[in-house]
Amino acid sequence: MPEPASLRRNRHFQLLWIGQAASALGSRASTVAYPLLVLALTGSPAAAGLVGFAATIPYLVLQLPAGVLVDRVDRRRAMMACDAGRLTILAGVAAAVAMGQASLPLLIAAAFAEGCLTVVFNLAELSAIQLLVHSQQMEAALAQNEARVRGAGLAGQPLGGFLFGLGRAVPFAADAATYGMSLVTLAAIRRPLVAADTGGRRHPWTEMVEGLGWLWRQPFLRSTTLIVAGSNGLFQAVILAVIVVARAHGASPAVVGLILAGWGVGGLAGAAAAAWLGKRLPAAAVVIGANWVWTALLPVLALAPRPIVIGAAGAGMAFVGPAWNVVLGSIEMRLTPPALLRRVQAVQMTAAYGAIPLGSLIGGLMLDRLGPEEAVWALAACMLVVAVVATLTPSVRRPPVSAPAAASP
Repeated sequence: MPEPASLRRNRHFQLLWIGQAASALGSRASTVAYPLLVLALTGSPAAAGLVGFAATIPYLVLQLPAGVLVDRVDRRRAMMACDAGRLTILAGVAAAVAMGQASLPLLIAAAFAEGCLTVVFNLAELSAIQLLVHSQQMEAALAQNEARVRGAGLAGQPLGGFLFGLGRAVPFAADAATYGMSLVTLAAIRRPLVAADTGGRRHPWTEMVEGLGWLWRQPFLRSTTLIVAGSNGLFQAVILAVIVVARAHGASPAVVGLILAGWGVGGLAGAAAAAWLGKRLPAAAVVIGANWVWTALLPVLALAPRPIVIGAAGAGMAFVGPAWNVVLGSIEMRLTPPALLRRVQAVQMTAAYGAIPLGSLIGGLMLDRLGPEEAVWALAACMLVVAVVATLTPSVRRPPVSAPAAASP
């Protein structure tokens, strides 16, 4: 079989990547702007947590049906419809903020609607990559996407703080513009993105349950999915805590953005090193070690709440994340039958991202009730529990090296 052309020459994939790089940058900026705006309007961390909850609850309730839906439609059209909707929502938020009409219920509704469209878009994009990229280049494409995510975190978070300092409506208007850029690049992909029909369709519930059942029978994937859910929920609360701690110590919105940029620097460095680490460290060492790194660095936020220290601790925590993603992702793709991959991923994303809204809600309440530093200590204690569970779980200590015997649905 001839070697596929260079990934750089894959016009359709690069168009998708460029559009999503712009969109991710805008999304990161508005992610910082939302809590800053709510804190400015209400002064309540709990209210900021409620908006974060609304933005992320679709990851819990919509992943499974969205996974079945995406398997049935043209991915390109689905992504374009989602981008058009998100552009309209963010433009509306920007207009409301500019006119002084941005209320908490409006922000909650906008965050929820955007979150629903983002869930569908993300699943469609993952499926589109599988259709656009040769199987031999899948790892390179995923690594390029990982760099995009980390680069957006590095640039988008300080950009969000800076734009918010220019005007409260500016980051939301900028995010709407990036959705417009994504629409343009998607329109330039002049080919349908529909998977080949592998047989008769069954009831959506049957297909969802099948993916869930297969995942549950794989001890390593089951355990790591639950561990990811725990750490993701905690990290969503940690991000809100970082913003509240920094603001409580007099940091401006721009400085808050720079603090979060430290996380982006660490994540980008981790993305560059992830493949190297994945080849040289046992999977168990990466999965268990990452949790202990997070456990060790979290208390720093309470012990030394200065911007440069918070940013450095965040960079360290973010550094190990890409290695975790690469190791778990490669094992998952090796173990999961292709016909089940999208549904299994939807189940995993439901667990992993479904914990995020709870993290936003609980984190906001903890910050209100306990105060910034005390809430960080409580989160650190919870992260310690997750690290201990990961260390003591036999299936995590001994990950599989080959596909299970029953590898078909």
